[in-house]
Amino acid sequence: MSAIHLETHQSRNIGWLRAAVLGANDGLISTSSLVVGVAAAQADRASVVVAALAGLVAGALSMAAGEYVSVSSQSDTEAADLAREQMELATQPEHELAELASIYVSRGLSPALATQVAVELTAHDALGAHARDELGIHDLTRARPVQAALASAAAFAVGAGLPVLFVFVASAEILTPVVFGSTMVALGGLGMLAAHLGGAPLWRGAARVTFWGAIAMVSTALIGKLVGSPV
Repeated sequence: MSAIHLETHQSRNIGWLRAAVLGANDGLISTSSLVVGVAAAQADRASVVVAALAGLVAGALSMAAGEYVSVSSQSDTEAADLAREQMELATQPEHELAELASIYVSRGLSPALATQVAVELTAHDALGAHARDELGIHDLTRARPVQAALASAAAFAVGAGLPVLFVFVASAEILTPVVFGSTMVALGGLGMLAAHLGGAPLWRGAARVTFWGAIAMVSTALIGKLVGSPV
C-alpha cells in the first residue's frame, strides 16, 4: 500500500496573508513617512511622539474598518450567489444537474463520465459542487470579514510599532536617518517573507515594497522641509 501523498499549497494562506501583508506594509510606510515628515519640519519631540502614536492608532482602526467593509461586501455577494443557487437546486434540479455536467465536459470529461460525476457529486453535496465548480467559491478562499479586519489591524500596529519605538529611543539628531534606514530594512524583510509565503521570487517581493516605501518617506520629508514649521 503506497503512502499518502500530502501537499501544502500556498493558496490556503491567501485569506489572512493579503490582509496581514497590506496592514504591515501600510503601518511601516505610513507611520514612518509621518514621523519623517513631521521631524523634517523641525517639530519638537512631543509633536513627533503625538503624530506617531496618533498615526498608529488611527491607521490600525482605519485598516480594520476598511478591510471589514470590503470583505463584508465580498461575503454578502457570495452569500447571495449561494442563496440563489440553493433556490435553483430546489426548483430546477434537472437544469442544475445538466449545467454541472456541462462544466465538466468543458474541462475535458466525456459527456457520459461528466454526467456520472455530476450525479454523484449532486447526491453527496449539490450546493458544495455548484459553489466550487460553477461559482468558484472555495472554503479556503471564502470571505471572512472579521478575520481580515483583525489581521489587518494587528499587522498595521506591528508595522507601525517600529518607527514609534525609534521616536522614543532615538535622539532628534539621528531620528530621521534611523527611521528611514530601519524602515527600508524591515520593508525588505517583509517583502521577502510575503514572497516566500506566496511562492514568488524573494528579490521581487523586497524590491517592490522598498521602492514605494522610499518614495513615500522622501516625499513626506520634502513636504516637511518645505513647510518648515512645527506641528
